[in-house]
Formats: sequence, structure tokens, C-alpha cells
Amino acid sequence: MNASLSLTHLILQASALAQIVLFLLVVASIGSWAVIFSKRALFSRTFKASAAFEERFWSGGNLSDLYESVRRDGNASGLSAIFLAGYEEFMRQQTLGKVDPDDVLAAVQRQMRVTQTREVEKLEEGLAMLATVGSTSPYVGLFGTVWGIMSAFISIGNVKQASLATVAPGIAEALIATAMGLVAAIPAVIAYNFFTRNVDRLDSRYQVFSEELTGIIERGLRTGKV
Repeated sequence: MNASLSLTHLILQASALAQIVLFLLVVASIGSWAVIFSKRALFSRTFKASAAFEERFWSGGNLSDLYESVRRDGNASGLSAIFLAGYEEFMRQQTLGKVDPDDVLAAVQRQMRVTQTREVEKLEEGLAMLATVGSTSPYVGLFGTVWGIMSAFISIGNVKQASLATVAPGIAEALIATAMGLVAAIPAVIAYNFFTRNVDRLDSRYQVFSEELTGIIERGLRTGKV
């Protein structure tokens, strides 16, 4: 490519509006990649922590011992946070002298649902930004392209003889905005879909665990052994 048509030269020679559009798209791309790396690490930790906790939960130990162990560890999240919320509510109901199993189970389930909702909200933080970048970046880039092409045609109209050398810089400048819009949008869309599936998987996992814990507590209440 000729030096006069280099990417850097075209960007530097672009109109102020085109440069603003490119700047916004670059910022959006950087922001989305920051979210992608952050969420990737979070989901990795969450899946590992969930697997480790389930292994401890189903190891056959006493629930009260597991509760004390998890509480001492601190920083409970995901399944361990749901377990703590449910078991703490169960103990609170016991101290209140509640003897009706249905009332106790309803209170435990309610507390676990609240905690589950909070845990899922933590997983969903930042996904709205990815969705926004993925859906709007192509249109922002298209706006920059339309503006650039319009400016190129206006420049052509101001000269008596138009040639490829006259048209090419303006058209190339305009298409850069479209390319940048796609560069920002494609990773954001892929990451959003990937993370959304992971949120659904973890939400289902949390729901199944809550039902299993409810069943264990219910059997314990009816037999007098929890």
C-alpha cells in the first residue's frame, strides 16, 4: 500500500467526526475486552469452587460441621453462599422454636432464593455492556462510513475531474469505520453468548442444589436428624 494510503495516514487525515467515531469504537473495544478477561476469570473460579464445594457436600459429613467449616473459610460465594444462607435460616427457625416443617422449609427456600438471585446478579455484571457494544458498534461504524462517503462525494463534486486517486482516500477512510465497528462488535457478541450460557448453567446448578438441600433438611425435620 502506498504511504499516502496507509492506515495511520488515513486516520490522521480523517475528519473530526470520523476520528471521534473511531475513538469511541476503540474505547468500546478496549472496554469489552476488559470485561471479557474479567468475566472469564470469574467464571473459571466459580466453576472450580462449585465443583470443590459439591465434593465436600456429598462426602457424607455432617451438615453442621460443613457449615462451620465454610463459615470459617470466609468469602463464601456461589453454592457455598447458598448453603450458608439456607442452613443459617434453618438454625434461626430452630431457635425460634418453629416445629412445623412446612414453615421452616418455606423460610429456608425463601432465603436460598434471595441468595441465589444475588449470586446470579454478580455473574451477570458487565454482560449488559457486552450486549450494548455488540449491538451498537456496527451501527456506529456504519454512521462513520456514511459520513465519510458523503464527504468523499462532496469533495469529488468540488473538482472538475474525478479519478480513482481522488476517490480512494475518502472511501478508504469511510470503510475503516465499518471495519472498526465489526472489530469491536464481533468479540463482544461471541463473549456475551458464551457467558450467558455459563450464567444459565450455573443458575440451573444453584437451583438443583437448593432443591437437594431442601430435601435433606425436610427429611431431617421429619426424622429429627439434620
